[in-house]
Amino acid sequence: MSKPRALALTRLTLTDFRNYPRLRLDVGHGPVVITGANGAGKTNLLEAISLLCPGRGLRSAPYADISRHGGSGRWAIAAELDGPNADIKVGTAWDGSDSDGANNGSSGGGGRKVRIDGTNQRGSGALGSVVRMIWLTPAMDRLFTGPAGDRRRFLDRLVAGIDPEHGARVQAFEKLMRERNRLLDENRRDSLWFDGLEAAMAEHGVAIAAGRRAVVDALQSASNAQHSDADMGGFPWGLFEIEGELEAAITQEPAVQIEERYRKLLAESRGLDAAAGRTLRGPHRSDLIVRHGPKNVEARLCSTGEQKALLIGIILAHARIVAEGFDGFAPIMLLDEIAAHLDEQRRGGLFDCLLRLGVQAWMTGTDDSQFAAMRGSAQFFKARDGALLEPVV
Repeated sequence: MSKPRALALTRLTLTDFRNYPRLRLDVGHGPVVITGANGAGKTNLLEAISLLCPGRGLRSAPYADISRHGGSGRWAIAAELDGPNADIKVGTAWDGSDSDGANNGSSGGGGRKVRIDGTNQRGSGALGSVVRMIWLTPAMDRLFTGPAGDRRRFLDRLVAGIDPEHGARVQAFEKLMRERNRLLDENRRDSLWFDGLEAAMAEHGVAIAAGRRAVVDALQSASNAQHSDADMGGFPWGLFEIEGELEAAITQEPAVQIEERYRKLLAESRGLDAAAGRTLRGPHRSDLIVRHGPKNVEARLCSTGEQKALLIGIILAHARIVAEGFDGFAPIMLLDEIAAHLDEQRRGGLFDCLLRLGVQAWMTGTDDSQFAAMRGSAQFFKARDGALLEPVV
């Protein structure tokens, strides 16, 4: 397997972010391992990196909560990235003017500020064109047993790694849907207003469904090839499907016909949706269904370790899909407490796979010994309450 083109973060600077008053960290292209006690700031560091892509980061935290306690009431993140084609400087900051950090999207207004190569951007959505990133956190260990919304958001992050505009479409659809729900709640009778909202919802909704369908199909193709692929570290292959009427229809008929049918459905459903207090049908109701391929069992019924192995296999396959199948570049991976629930053989398989892929993976854990196999291949740092100290090797 040839190494794909990869993105690497080479310098990270934090100001008043969580428990970091100030931090400057310089690293190379390879994997990065951060160890330390619970509460030392390992996940905080990954969260800062995750805010260099669109959205609310790996914790989805209100921006006010991210500001360091006892600090300035503001926070800032700056980074230098080495991409396949050019070096890029990106930065994002919050000045405390938006109390809940609700605006995270592609429009102007409150929320965090974003700069790319010294130029101010309208919102975090612009980061999708220059940064590709995927992450796994301990909270995601429950992805297959939790609500459908969690799996849907996970899938949408995978899609955004291939199509940077996907996140903006999801945000636009949700904004339109909230406006429609508000009009229904207020018992408005302005059919022209509804018609305009529903036409735009149909256009965005079908585009969202098409993006999801393409990624699920690509994941299945990669998983089929994974059966006998030793380069995938022995992680189980999966069987993937997406439950959603628009996603199902996209393989059967032209998008323009699906748009028109969904637009009519929304118009005909105004009474039902008003009674329910929400829009009942659309891409916001879809669900990603995963089965453990070798066992042919739904992922939600598998053990915690099997579920985590499936998740790891998905993001490894996604990295290859992005780089090789869609002419992109391999994303930065943020793997928080990644060694938990993995036995020694699985850990070794993961590390070997990351090195073969050539991706920059940021991994955290409390125990240095869990990453012993990465000595000589990864950069090691020790987190100690607001500071990173490179340990003696």
